[in-house]
Amino acid sequence: MPRWKALPEELDPQVREFAGQLRRLVDHSGLSAFAVADRTGYSKTSWERYLACRLLPPKGAVVALAEATGTDPVRLVALWEPAERAWSRTEMHHDMTTQAARIPEVRTAPGEPQPGAARTPGTAGEARTGLPGTVGPAGEFGPPTEFGPATAGGPPGAGRPDAQRRRRLVMFLAGLAGALVVIGVAFLLTGGEGKKSAGAPAPAPTSAGASTNLPAGVRCGGADCTGKDPEKMGCGGTQARSTATATVGTTLVEVRYSRTCGAAWARITRAAPGDTVEVSASGSARQTGSVTGAADTDAYTPMVSVKDPAAAKACVTLTSGRKGCTT
Repeated sequence: MPRWKALPEELDPQVREFAGQLRRLVDHSGLSAFAVADRTGYSKTSWERYLACRLLPPKGAVVALAEATGTDPVRLVALWEPAERAWSRTEMHHDMTTQAARIPEVRTAPGEPQPGAARTPGTAGEARTGLPGTVGPAGEFGPPTEFGPATAGGPPGAGRPDAQRRRRLVMFLAGLAGALVVIGVAFLLTGGEGKKSAGAPAPAPTSAGASTNLPAGVRCGGADCTGKDPEKMGCGGTQARSTATATVGTTLVEVRYSRTCGAAWARITRAAPGDTVEVSASGSARQTGSVTGAADTDAYTPMVSVKDPAAAKACVTLTSGRKGCTT
């Protein structure tokens, strides 16, 4: 993974300690950002934010990273809990500061009494805001209110009952219109069902790979997955498992299979730049991948559509010339 950027100076010490531990785990494991995302089920973008301390990872991501790196999850969660409390305190303080900055300062016109001072009701030029204890010319707090000016000899807001009746009428009409819309939609839906003839053919059953049957976050199924990136399509992480493995030298090659997506791909770890990996299956085009980054030690291929994971085979070719495949 690339060299880490310095953490923000204003970070709470407990958050800083936790973020440093996450970075050390990733460095020690030798996993790339793509591998961390694939093995934890959380996206590469999310981990970039977690490791840069722009966002605190959820507890599930912490446990998943511990399992992916062979670390005791209890110990890592014990560091996460005080960091999470410190992060929450920081966010609460930020929210309170922001809210206080948004409260407008109450101003009074020159020569007018301060808020709370005694005043004579009905004074000429008095603001008709309806707020007790505030005085100012019309327009000091915006346009005059809908109550209108007080009539001579009467208290301020004498026109308020009319305004309240108007508001009630508007709310009633709005509610009536909403009810009519709901009734109309229900009529169209039930009417459409009633127009179907008794002999109309039933719709064809949805195929296993159709997007309508896929869980949230999964974007392809069956033949639609062929040639596509398993991580970007949501087929990796918790949706996948290794069904076959082989070791060539120190390099591990695996067949990764997602039953949800109905597809398989090949992955190599503990590899070197220039090493290539290939996945093949009967009836599907072969897909290849390679280690390209100077600091990367793993790579994976695009997917091939398979109904049975046993039909997929993964092979690796090292820069040394050695080759090997799963069986």
